Amino acid sequence: MHELGRLNTMTESIALRYGINPHQTPASASAIAEWPFEVLNGQPGYINLLDAMSAWNLVQELRQTLEQPSAASYKHVSPAGAAIGLPLSDRLARSYEVEKLELSPVAAAYVRARGGDLVSAYGDFAAASDVVDESLARFLRREVSDGIIAPGYEPSALDILSKKKGGRYLILQGDPEVSAPEVESRDHFGIRMDQPLDRKTIDQSAFDNPVTDLKEFPEDVQRDLLLATVALRYTQSNSVCVAADGQVIGLGAGQQSRIHCSRLACGKADRWMLQQHDQVLGLEFDSALKRPDRFAAREQYIAWNELSQPERDRLQSQVTNWTGPLDEQDRQAWIGQFRNVLSHDAFMPFRDNVDRAQASAVTHMLQPGGSIADADTTDACNQYGIVMALTGQRLFRH
Repeated sequence: MHELGRLNTMTESIALRYGINPHQTPASASAIAEWPFEVLNGQPGYINLLDAMSAWNLVQELRQTLEQPSAASYKHVSPAGAAIGLPLSDRLARSYEVEKLELSPVAAAYVRARGGDLVSAYGDFAAASDVVDESLARFLRREVSDGIIAPGYEPSALDILSKKKGGRYLILQGDPEVSAPEVESRDHFGIRMDQPLDRKTIDQSAFDNPVTDLKEFPEDVQRDLLLATVALRYTQSNSVCVAADGQVIGLGAGQQSRIHCSRLACGKADRWMLQQHDQVLGLEFDSALKRPDRFAAREQYIAWNELSQPERDRLQSQVTNWTGPLDEQDRQAWIGQFRNVLSHDAFMPFRDNVDRAQASAVTHMLQPGGSIADADTTDACNQYGIVMALTGQRLFRH
């Protein structure tokens, strides 16, 4: 255990369990200036720290931008989800299986962050912008998670979490007063590259340049678009983010083609919406099925047309009140009730991204612009009644 902010890269480092892969040993971490965290419990791994520092900076920026308790659920250097601490509707609470829990704002933020992609969040690294209270700790205690970073912990919360995973759960206390240096470096196969840290503000100016016939960005839409855009800053590129109701509901990351990012993000958003459908909420499962398996089974039920026959057979054996898959018309009618927003980390090269977005109830969009196809994407938005603004700010992350 190290005292917060006291270590210096010239004198001390911490040993990591191993590098990115178990055979990459020994591995260590050292701070360039002040340590931005203290290890309260457990021993970090290389990937843990990559996720922890990205998640920590994301939730701090969300907290500053939206002035709400914020949380993130990280997997493989991209957020599985991110959210602010708004209360959950009864239907959303049922889909997350938290309807019997009393959630504080910081707990609600993490439940939403994790709930944006319940399957991908399995084994995540959690982050919270505010002090972790007992409400959040009790929820985390039952989840499969590798660790958490937050600015502080109530004594009861720290006691609960320090017993998780047989006492090996990684708990980091981040220091909001320690900022990363202005210049960041990366070593890659024998070369070192330096660049200024990306600190350009994401704020209301993002809506100053609407280019569609419709131009209004209501307050809740602005909130969700700012959330989605901040999340993109900490996501592997290419990336596209769909958000609604104060949380990420679909994020497509790390694809070589932008349309594949859009398909991933919108496909996840579709599943998030359909998880709240009466027919999905009404599924009953074999009593031996654990919570993560129930979440996976609901996702498979929604994606029935994509399943192989063995997958279909297994799913039907798990559901005790099987009546058949969702009807396609019913699916589309349900999705049509929602109003979602979408943000891109770079320009859209083709209108197919807009075509895919409108099918997932997207009504407002942000993108940097700068493509030779900007007029085509604007025309597509006008065709569907989507409001779009160009920010002029690319958010690549590699």
